This record gives sequence, structure tokens and C-alpha cells, in this order.
Amino acid sequence: MTIRDWDGVALIIGAGGIGKCMSDYLTTISPKLDVFLCGRNLKSQNAIYLDLDNDHSFISFEKQISLFNKPLRLVINTSGFLHSTHLKPEKRLSHISRSNIIKNFSINSIAPILIAKSIEKFIRPELPFSYASLSARVGSIGDNRLGGWYSYRASKAAQNQFLKTLSIEWRRKFPLSIVSILHPGTCDTKLSKPFQSAVPKGKLFTPAQSTEYLINIISSQKPPDSGNFLAWDSSVIPW
Repeated sequence: MTIRDWDGVALIIGAGGIGKCMSDYLTTISPKLDVFLCGRNLKSQNAIYLDLDNDHSFISFEKQISLFNKPLRLVINTSGFLHSTHLKPEKRLSHISRSNIIKNFSINSIAPILIAKSIEKFIRPELPFSYASLSARVGSIGDNRLGGWYSYRASKAAQNQFLKTLSIEWRRKFPLSIVSILHPGTCDTKLSKPFQSAVPKGKLFTPAQSTEYLINIISSQKPPDSGNFLAWDSSVIPW
């Protein structure tokens, strides 16, 4: 039985390009899944408010999940932070600031493990369950050959460690659970927009392309695969 056949609830965290596309795609291919998009400033009926920077918001998030009359089967975290109006990825050491480090770690490292903490009590050990979170190849320590982007790299590496450790704990508690750490490739979204000129031809994916690649990976994973760090093409990325 694949995700297409699952009966229950799916939560998509992050309403950006990939998140919205995933919500729409899952609604189409998995008719028995009730799909909810989670984030800020959402007006859809199937939306749950969640501010990843706010601990009180996670309490409200858990209350919303507790109201479901179907089991939680799938959670995909598509949120991420790389830049804003005032914060940019650091090209050199002199660009590092405490505020940039904190913001990157809050969204890219802390939020994914707090999401896991919030959903844990709703996982049924007798049912297959999948938690996937988007990381990045630049979070690989072994693959770091270019340097730069200190805060983003470190925060994604921290997420990888959090979720690898989570996969070990959940393997004991929930034998049918799968934790996937996924690199979506470079996708045509607001996050990558300022840096797309350096992307090789044919390697800039649309949100629809990334969504299909990632859902195919999530669908193909088995419990022994839990904790893997995988690229959009299913290749294993070094830690």
C-alpha cells in the first residue's frame, strides 16, 4: 500500500511554492487523505495556523491536530529560511551576525524537530507513518567544497542531525514510521530567486517537478530506510 492508498490526515508545513504545490498534488493523487496546509496568513478552509518562530503557536497547532477524526499519516515540512530584506547568506566570515545565525537556526533546525515533538503523540504505532523534511545539499559537511553561506549550511546540518537522531528513537517507538531528510534540488521559488543565475541549464526545477520527485521518494521509502539524507533523484547525500 502506497501513500496514494492511505486513509487519514496529511499535514504540509509551509505554504510557499513547494508546500502549496504538494498540498494540491496530494489532494489529487490521494483521495482518502485529508490534506491540510500549515503556515501563516492562510485563508483556505483546509488550513492550520502555525508560526514556526512562536512556541505558543505549536500548542495551538497540537490542539488543532487533536480534533481530527482520522489518524495522522503524513507530515511534510517544506519551510526554510535563506534570506530576507535585511538578512543575506554570508559570503565570508566578516558577514556573520548573531541575528542571521539565530533566524536560520530557528526555521531550518529548531522548527523541524519541534514539529516532530508536536506530532509524536498523534502517531499510531500500528499504522505506517511518514515524516519528511526539506534539507539542502549545502547542509552536507562532507560535500562542502565551496564554503560560504555559514548560517544556512550549519542550520541545515543541524537539522540533519536532529532528524537522524529522531529516526533512531522513532524506530523503537513506531516500527512502521519513516523519517526522510530530503534535498529538493534548486526549485524556482522565492527562496532561490536571487541565486538562480548560477544554476546549470536544466537543473532549475518548477515546484511541480520538485513535488513529484519528492513524493515519489517518500512513497518508495520503507521503515529500514528511515533517517536517510536523499537528493531529489533518490541518490544518497553524504552527511
